[in-house]
Amino acid sequence: MAETRREFMRKAAGALLGAVAASSAPAFGEERKHDMEKKDAARTIRMPANYYEQFDADYSLKTPAQGYGGWKKAEIDVAPDHTAVVVMHAWDCGTRAQYPGWYRSVEYIPRANEICRTVFPKLLSAVRQSGCKLFHVVGGNYYKQYPGYKRAVEIAGPEPKPLEQAPSDPAIERLRKFKADLGSHNRADIQRGFKNVDFAPEAKPQGNEGIAENDHQLFALCKEAKVNHLVYAGFAINWCLLLSPGGMADMQQRGVMCSAIRQAVTAVENKESAAEERCKELALWRIAVGFGFVFDVDDFIAALKKERWGR
Repeated sequence: MAETRREFMRKAAGALLGAVAASSAPAFGEERKHDMEKKDAARTIRMPANYYEQFDADYSLKTPAQGYGGWKKAEIDVAPDHTAVVVMHAWDCGTRAQYPGWYRSVEYIPRANEICRTVFPKLLSAVRQSGCKLFHVVGGNYYKQYPGYKRAVEIAGPEPKPLEQAPSDPAIERLRKFKADLGSHNRADIQRGFKNVDFAPEAKPQGNEGIAENDHQLFALCKEAKVNHLVYAGFAINWCLLLSPGGMADMQQRGVMCSAIRQAVTAVENKESAAEERCKELALWRIAVGFGFVFDVDDFIAALKKERWGR
């Protein structure tokens, strides 16, 4: 049974308070986990992965958290038959000359473009050659014609009813307008850009690779492929990949472990964080503590090449 959002938040908070591995433990219940072990003594592949020791605070120090073990690396067992790579929101956003307002508002676009150009070709080529499952999570209207999207819609079935919404009132509408008006001089370029957005050339789906626009469809793809571990690449790690439809928060509630590839993501940064990409580092830490693991791209590719993942 899927976790409630309250249970999910409780686990995440527990991890951050030092209840080590509480929220990064397998999301399957014990009975379901043992049932899977009986039905599928799945072959595994050894793979280096980064994790984070959120313990032990040392109260002899001025800053007790400096006693934490911090980032560590270990060889872990990954089951190829139950693992998939997800490319999320890897968009072709045009050029700065075309949409200057969009680039002024979303400063990570050039970093995302560089990752698409330099990291995605070798990563996605290795994924496809290995037989590892590959899904795409999307947003907008640029993907409706792809067979992988039509398949996801078909196997997912009717969309669930939307969540009930709190009633609006004039006061909250004024607050929303205040937020919406911030940076309004860039809005026309952003809207034009989204009308023309497409897959980045390096991230276009091939063949019948599954394409999902929300967690309902992505979970249907996971069920069909018997996937319980998703490894995310795309943009942005602290925004869409965590909280947009089909992101990690959604999928963890459905019992799926969610990991990321460090060199295949970037983050939304602010004025104070951008020079050192501190928001990216914080997001990767959050994933390592509260979700799954953080892989380095060369380690991940090397593991893919050890043997064909597909049967």
